[in-house]
Amino acid sequence: MRYILSTAVALLSISALAQTDSITVGALQRTYTVRLPSVYDGSTALPLVIAMHGGFGSGTQLENQSQLSATAEQEGFIVVYPDGVPSPLGIRTWNAGGCCGYAMNNTIDDVGFISALLDTLFSALAIDTLRVYATGMSNGGFMSYRLACELSERIAAIAPVSASMTIDVCDPVRAMPVIALHSFLDTSVPYLGGIGDGVSGHYNSPMDSVQTAFALRANCIILNDTIVDDAEMTVIRWHDCDCGHEVITYMTQDGGHSWPGGNGTGIGDPPSTVISANELMWDFFQQYTLDCLPMSAPTTAWASPPFSIHPNPASGIIRINGAQVAHLSVQDASGREVVQRMPANGSTIILDVADLVPGIYVVRATAADGEVRAARFVRE
Repeated sequence: MRYILSTAVALLSISALAQTDSITVGALQRTYTVRLPSVYDGSTALPLVIAMHGGFGSGTQLENQSQLSATAEQEGFIVVYPDGVPSPLGIRTWNAGGCCGYAMNNTIDDVGFISALLDTLFSALAIDTLRVYATGMSNGGFMSYRLACELSERIAAIAPVSASMTIDVCDPVRAMPVIALHSFLDTSVPYLGGIGDGVSGHYNSPMDSVQTAFALRANCIILNDTIVDDAEMTVIRWHDCDCGHEVITYMTQDGGHSWPGGNGTGIGDPPSTVISANELMWDFFQQYTLDCLPMSAPTTAWASPPFSIHPNPASGIIRINGAQVAHLSVQDASGREVVQRMPANGSTIILDVADLVPGIYVVRATAADGEVRAARFVRE
């Protein structure tokens, strides 16, 4: 493996420095372009954003489409634009699991490539290794989801654009904050899931299901919390999670299969003018590092414990004990309320969960003073 940015290159004008180079991974020569902001001085470690192009694209093409380098210059972070492996016809794709094209069909080790690329960049540049983020358009967004599942020990947060998740198993070693930027008008990657009208013909997981999966991994208490729903966009949050993590989706009513706030590509849909993907993702990224910083303890104390659930897991009757519980509800993984009770204070609440679909549920208990606590139980 050879390293980028030789000493001679490092002496060039930093304000204009963009270096295209390559490394060899699995007998394949992999190319990428690094863009350094003018504040880079070689000694102060800066955050890094990995930006992955869509199918048929390239790193150079995504740089123009997203205008992410302009945001990096303004905000002071480094961007690397890696290239997918080209097919014999020169079409570049990423192996994101169930998508797409040549890279998937030939089981290209793109996770290995990104990991090796990080090794290369860390050795050559002053990068804050706790603040590495991944984003991507379409197939590149699918790839960011795969990195979240398989390289979570090196990626602090992800921001997929016009993408879903296409791998069968996602088992990250740490919870992953996610901000997803999408459009209701995207017919290539439908937000409700299924096969879109893109050339790859692959199945897309529903957006809500993907975000809920990441939220449950982060032990989020509040699921599918719609905070904006108007003529321009819908914004849904999964929050109150471990380490202060959050999962959030922006769904615009304009745009389509494109980079919100970016440039049009000639073959894709017009970009949304309602939001800027760059501004939203950078605001989101700045909240997270690889260091887990748990949320501080609540200032209002309940009697300990506020309530208990037995048995857990359960397949029939569960008993919820909590003398201070004035209202209780049970929500499924999508945030839908499936049970609601107004128990008498001091009583044991008995619920029959036999009719519930097996899975993870959240019990939300409200005390007489309005304080809300939650716990999970598993329906076997």
